[in-house]
Amino acid sequence: MGGATATIALEDAEVLEHEAWPEGQHRLVLRAPRCAARAVPGQFVHLRCDPMLPMRRPLSLMGADPAAGTVELLYKVVGLGTARLAARRPGERLSLLGPIGRPFAPVPERPRVLLLGGGVGIPPVLFLAERLAAQGPPWRPVALLGSEAPFPFALAEAREPLPGAPPAATATLARLERAGVPARLASLRGHPGCHRGYVTELAEAWLETLAPAERGRVLVCACGPHPMLAAVARLAARHGLPCQVALEEHMACGVGGCAGCTVPVRAGDGALAMRRVCVDGPVFDAAEVVWR
Repeated sequence: MGGATATIALEDAEVLEHEAWPEGQHRLVLRAPRCAARAVPGQFVHLRCDPMLPMRRPLSLMGADPAAGTVELLYKVVGLGTARLAARRPGERLSLLGPIGRPFAPVPERPRVLLLGGGVGIPPVLFLAERLAAQGPPWRPVALLGSEAPFPFALAEAREPLPGAPPAATATLARLERAGVPARLASLRGHPGCHRGYVTELAEAWLETLAPAERGRVLVCACGPHPMLAAVARLAARHGLPCQVALEEHMACGVGGCAGCTVPVRAGDGALAMRRVCVDGPVFDAAEVVWR
């Protein structure tokens, strides 16, 4: 195997932590040292949720600790597979393939990385925010996260300044505050401390505070529902910013063999082409995606 499949390892992962959060959300920590050693933000794993279910489920990586040999996942119960996964307990083992796919690719020329995550699209941008913060200069990430369900994280009062943030947007994730990443939250459901609206509104307000030279150092990275990503792509285009998006699609094999997760993109010559989200992505240039 080569390219985006060269990182894939098959291992028997042990459940270490499994936390339930409101509205069917779950945080899962697995001991999977081969995956943890190779994982990069934007990639995912293909997990067997139950020994009796042969089909795996793709789950975005929310974190990886190579030293501890662990990976962190966030998922929401939406069907039989994830319902079975929710019943797994610490000490049990799950077959894992990963990490899979092309990750986010930040460049030092654009160290102001604007990260937008929505719902179950939060994990890869949270992973990237923490990874960049740990690397230090020149990286200066900003994270804007939205959810209609209650956020499945410990929240904190935001102390890291974020120019342009509405006065009502006072909440952040405690883990991002500890990492020193300016972040704010958005929701249409009126969660306390959240901006009542969309993450793109928070992003627009922050971008408007930047001088042209500073705006030219911004890269946008996003993951979330398709309508949100289309809106992020339009936002980036209006401001002339490069934008990378991690797409979410139903998958069968997860390793490029079945081509069941293809999406239309514009190739370099402008011609329409079909690309597999699992191995040609999941991260794509937003300007190349054909938004439907």
